[in-house]
Amino acid sequence: MSLTTLILTLIFVLIPLLMSQVLKLGLNRDILVATIRSIVQLLAVGYILQFVFDSESYLYISLMIVLMITAATQNARKKGKRIRGITWKLIVTFLTIQTLTQGILLGLHITPATAQYIIPISGMVIGNSMVLGILFLNRFTAEVEAKKDEAELILSLGGTPKQAVQKQLISSIQASTIPTIESQKTIGLVQLPGMMSGQIIAGADPVQAVLFQLLILFLLLTTAIVTSIMLGFLSYPSLFNERMQFLR
Repeated sequence: MSLTTLILTLIFVLIPLLMSQVLKLGLNRDILVATIRSIVQLLAVGYILQFVFDSESYLYISLMIVLMITAATQNARKKGKRIRGITWKLIVTFLTIQTLTQGILLGLHITPATAQYIIPISGMVIGNSMVLGILFLNRFTAEVEAKKDEAELILSLGGTPKQAVQKQLISSIQASTIPTIESQKTIGLVQLPGMMSGQIIAGADPVQAVLFQLLILFLLLTTAIVTSIMLGFLSYPSLFNERMQFLR
């Protein structure tokens, strides 16, 4: 795609801008900021990735992964402010997901140990884990707050903190993983995934594109389940003090 072609695609930015202006939705500034940021960030990442791919240095690969985890943590922690130590809990979760998925991929020689494979796959895994973490934290904190009286009753009757928030915990894990599971049920029928479509547009064999997409789908399924469960069981004890009382 040439620069001229890219400029022409800005028509897809003008359409929502005009609609927002006409209907007085107040979205103009957000649309412009989002557009400018996406252009600057993606171009910067493109040049950085080109440098990393050319160097094939594991130091640079590691630094890219650290940058991804740091950015994901900073974004997700906003939804878990009530939970003590949410920052390190998120870091542990993202590191575990990254180690688990890349350990299997590289250990079983499913993908080559090169920057071209490690960085994009890590980006998809960590990004998905971040979204799932946000969904879980948002739902879990809301569920706990809504059912605090019920939880305190269980505690007063001698129940443990885990028993007090068991229903909220399971419900939040289920709710945060539903989008991933449901989207996989209709994949290929309702939507063609972005990675697969990109490969096909770039000229790759459609069957090979499908095989790679299935790899990513299976990775994201593991990411969804492990992220929600890990974050849940790391988070709920932080809602209570040493006397098994809710922290205000």
